[in-house]
Amino acid sequence: MQKGALKDLLDDAIEAICLLRQDGARIHSITNTVAQNFTANVLLACNTKPSMTINPSEVEAFTSRADALHINLGTLDKSRMHAIKKSIEVASQKQLPILLDPVMAHVSPLRAEFAGVIMDRTFIIRGNEHEIKTLGIEHEPLSCIVMTGEHDQILHKQVVGSVNNGHPIMAKVIATGCALGALITALSSKTECPVSASLAGLLWFGIAGEIAAANSPAPGRFVPHFIDALYEVELDYLRDKAKIS
Repeated sequence: MQKGALKDLLDDAIEAICLLRQDGARIHSITNTVAQNFTANVLLACNTKPSMTINPSEVEAFTSRADALHINLGTLDKSRMHAIKKSIEVASQKQLPILLDPVMAHVSPLRAEFAGVIMDRTFIIRGNEHEIKTLGIEHEPLSCIVMTGEHDQILHKQVVGSVNNGHPIMAKVIATGCALGALITALSSKTECPVSASLAGLLWFGIAGEIAAANSPAPGRFVPHFIDALYEVELDYLRDKAKIS
């Protein structure tokens, strides 16, 4: 990506973080049972109020109050599938940004099929290389794709960017990817550009991980330092430490 385009995207990403911290947001997150607590704490540290009900009788009411919708296919069952469809209908009617995380779609044909049904309604799709390739959307995607791994990539139409922030210890903490998807969802309510929202989430999350890892040598001690870093890190520090190309 050209240097001028990178600077513009970085400026937009920092602005989205600033707006989220300043004005807050409310998202509805249908995420997996393993990720709920950690995800909620990440969102609260980033000035976002989450709701997480999966009751099909309630999701329409909660989604209607939200600024964006986060869909995570971990621990998928019939009740969640029903709730997801109803929530997406409300979000689509309100023109809310929707992020899909197709967790383990490369392992489960059910998840891959279900993701294929709903992904054309999404603003952003976040997954690892296996999940994204299973859905066949890595080439000229219609949605913005955030493909996480050793080097995170953002793919959107002809835009390809790489983000190299983060720390290996983050892979030793459950639900970091799920929480990242939720944070990008919140940021997508602060910018009309899915690439800027994705970049903002990857930078904020990855640099907070670097700060936390410097203060904690083990996964158990990492988590509270990470939550604190998300809450405390300054915007100028994020800009200075961004590793993007």
